[in-house]
Amino acid sequence: MTLPVKGRYLLPALACLAVLWLLPLDRWLPLFPVHMLRHMGLVAVAAPLLVLGLPGLARRMAIPPLLAAALEFVVVWAWHLPAAHATGRNSLTGFVTEQGSFLLAGLLVWAGCLAAAQPLAGAGGLLLTSMHMTLLGALLILAPRDLYFELCGTAPDLTGQQLGGMLMLGIGTPVYLLAGVALTARALKTEVRA
Repeated sequence: MTLPVKGRYLLPALACLAVLWLLPLDRWLPLFPVHMLRHMGLVAVAAPLLVLGLPGLARRMAIPPLLAAALEFVVVWAWHLPAAHATGRNSLTGFVTEQGSFLLAGLLVWAGCLAAAQPLAGAGGLLLTSMHMTLLGALLILAPRDLYFELCGTAPDLTGQQLGGMLMLGIGTPVYLLAGVALTARALKTEVRA
């Protein structure tokens, strides 16, 4: 049986959400890498698959790519401030709000960038997103101490924070960069045809 095109994207997106939200990932990994795996899974894996699998919803959510990238920047950096991160880690309401805002920000970025009338604008939005994700990942890796343990009420775990930063770099940077390059290639092909 061959799945329709939408199903080829939608089923993996739903599977990704199930893995991120239903599996007890914290049994296998330290807390911060689990946070980052969920974060990057939502914005860089599930969100683009949902946009491709639900094109009608994506069209309704599409906003200008640079605005989407700016909103996503605010959401991501705000949730990585120590107090906000502790709220997301220590309260169910905070966790649901954090995860929902990551997913919504990811959907806005991918819907806006993939549906942009000018593929170069979409590429610009994705490349800006890649740049700020790379910067945040590098800051987490290079920080001289665990930034979160005091407010989260956990033992210091600099290695876990560094692993989380590496996950951000290893997942987010290539996904956004490759998608941005693909949109740039699409724009160049369109110009050559014109």
